[in-house]
Amino acid sequence: MTDITAIGEILIDLTQSGTTAMGISRFDANPGGAPANLAVAASRLGAKTAFIGRVGKDSFGEILRETLKKNGVDVTALKTDPVQHTTLSVVTLDPSGERSFSFYRDPSADVNLSIEDVPTEMLKSTSILHFGSVSLTSEPARSATLYAAKTAKALGVLVSYDPNYRAALWPDEKTAVDAMAEPLELVDILKVSDEELPLLTGTTDPEKGTALLRDKGIRLILVTLGPDGAFYRLGERTGHVPGVPCTVGDTNGAGDTFFGAFLSRIKDQKELEAISTEDLERSVAYANKAASITTSRHGAIPAMPTLAEMDA
Repeated sequence: MTDITAIGEILIDLTQSGTTAMGISRFDANPGGAPANLAVAASRLGAKTAFIGRVGKDSFGEILRETLKKNGVDVTALKTDPVQHTTLSVVTLDPSGERSFSFYRDPSADVNLSIEDVPTEMLKSTSILHFGSVSLTSEPARSATLYAAKTAKALGVLVSYDPNYRAALWPDEKTAVDAMAEPLELVDILKVSDEELPLLTGTTDPEKGTALLRDKGIRLILVTLGPDGAFYRLGERTGHVPGVPCTVGDTNGAGDTFFGAFLSRIKDQKELEAISTEDLERSVAYANKAASITTSRHGAIPAMPTLAEMDA
């Protein structure tokens, strides 16, 4: 059995890392892509994870494959596209460490993920299937991702979803919101940021927004609040768990680390409603700590904590 199988984009984050002596911007080639980040974050913290996706037949693709393997992620279902190159995301940072994105994508390898690339046997042997909204932006990856979520749901697998909004990948906000909302009826565990909550619910109030999402059938909802920690809703139970202060390196991958750490803690819990409030808040606090460590460093996957660091 695999604890968590993630499907979707895997790419290189060309992340701004300073300037040369001549004042030319310097960018580091960091492995990334939200579902891949989550698979690594959970694997580093003791979960058994696998990844379904596509990379290009190029040096970046090999770097990504080796990064997942080195971090204990099963890459059996990571295909190499014979035509399209590995996706690139250029990540620039403002003085506070907040990110902005531009993409070299469509066509690219991750967009070419097809239904035929989704191994049903892998879904049958996983506890949680995880996906995000970036793979919903283009075909055939969109159909492949929705197929995987529907199949997992029919098999009784827990489905987790992070509708991570990247404005640069959508023609307009309404198109994005409609597409991001479409899979909600399939979702058991949802993680949204405080910026994405109003897109899906029309309110910035975590109490009201998560109640609306609960009414769509989502059993467990997490709202990340940056340095203020996270809000949770499990049915009628709600609460807020404070964040862990840190000096910001950059915020890239923090949300993926949070969700990966959280899922690594509840991976054996088939009946979500049976989780006690105490255990739930401990798991959210654990996720906050993991995200804080990632935020204090640079890059996404390179910045993620190990189990030993979390236990220290």
